[in-house]
Amino acid sequence: MFDFMDMGYDEPGEPIASGPYIPDGGECMRCGVCVSSCPTFRLFKIDQETPRRRIRTISKILVENLPISAEERMHLDNCVQCRACETVCPSRMAYGQLFDQAQAGLKINPGWLAKLAFGLIERKRWRTRLMPLLAVYLKSGLQKPLRSTGLLKKLHLADAEALMAKPALQALAVSYPADGAKRGRVALFTGCIAEHFDRETLQAAIKLLNAIGYEVLVPPKQGCCGAIHQHNGQSAAGLMDNNIRVFNALDVDAVLHTATGCGAMLSEYQTDDEAGQLFRQRLYDISDFLLKHWPDDLQLTTSELKVVVHEPCSQRNVLKNQQAVYALLQKIPGLSIAPLPDNSICCGAGGSYMLTHPGNAVQLRALKQQAITAASADVVVSGNFGCAVFLSTNQGRVEHPLQLLARQLPVT
Repeated sequence: MFDFMDMGYDEPGEPIASGPYIPDGGECMRCGVCVSSCPTFRLFKIDQETPRRRIRTISKILVENLPISAEERMHLDNCVQCRACETVCPSRMAYGQLFDQAQAGLKINPGWLAKLAFGLIERKRWRTRLMPLLAVYLKSGLQKPLRSTGLLKKLHLADAEALMAKPALQALAVSYPADGAKRGRVALFTGCIAEHFDRETLQAAIKLLNAIGYEVLVPPKQGCCGAIHQHNGQSAAGLMDNNIRVFNALDVDAVLHTATGCGAMLSEYQTDDEAGQLFRQRLYDISDFLLKHWPDDLQLTTSELKVVVHEPCSQRNVLKNQQAVYALLQKIPGLSIAPLPDNSICCGAGGSYMLTHPGNAVQLRALKQQAITAASADVVVSGNFGCAVFLSTNQGRVEHPLQLLARQLPVT
């Protein structure tokens, strides 16, 4: 029944190797679930683009210490890192962790453009200085003529430039006091790119937290979560250490994140020491925190909009808290809420995947946008900034559920 899964990896006589546990090809239960859940298999329909074949490549890198071919490397890199295979695997394989280890083991030397991107992600001061120039460019009307020259494509910047929106230039305040009686204090993780390009979501988060009685701190020395670095074979240790140090120094009840992509990375910081444990113990997805602490007397205003919920892979497969979004939205009286069909398949954004593999990403996005069109909703919400930006291209705006909730707060 599942002959397409029989890839012949269980050759006899292979030596037993030490290292991280990676299920052998012969251990596959032939359920086929990981294959049907894999977005790149859906695109290419070949077994080289399946999780099982990639695990064989990862095993060669990490366990057998063997070189891999250019073709194996290509198919490994094609992985969008959605981790849907990890969620459904009967062997409970830690695919995401093994993939990151394999990328690090390949000792990837990024090109000049990637080095520049990593530098901007790492250095907040660089980003702050770049944003006014970007705002001037977007306002100047130079986009169309510059695109027509083909220069952006030659510099491999066309895909990134197409996703640009007006950045926020003014920094967030360090503290936002609670409305009325203060119940506690929380810290808000803003991320790197989202800090400039997803300001509406961050402001909605602050507004909602203040409304339920919490003071919000926004530590200016926080930085990128490190996901882009780690998933592309670069060290994220410095970024992780910085965030742990910055947030652990605060006297707060919780550290909250609004983007599930960042949250997935933050939730998997190493917790083998006291500092890591403290950070992890206070970390919450904001949907979980709001739901847990929502006051009984806070009633939102009525809305008769039809909303469909896009469930990001980072939320479905890592945080596994997508139901909190539905529960929160149900606090809006009259709202019609439904999941976006085919939520289990990645939208193609995949952190930096939409820039490193634009061809694959656009095909996956087209499938997701077809589902959005068929849903005929008034509003599409997504808990991850990258997904929302990517899906909003050539489509109606996709927003964070926090923005919808904040608009329904009663006017005081």
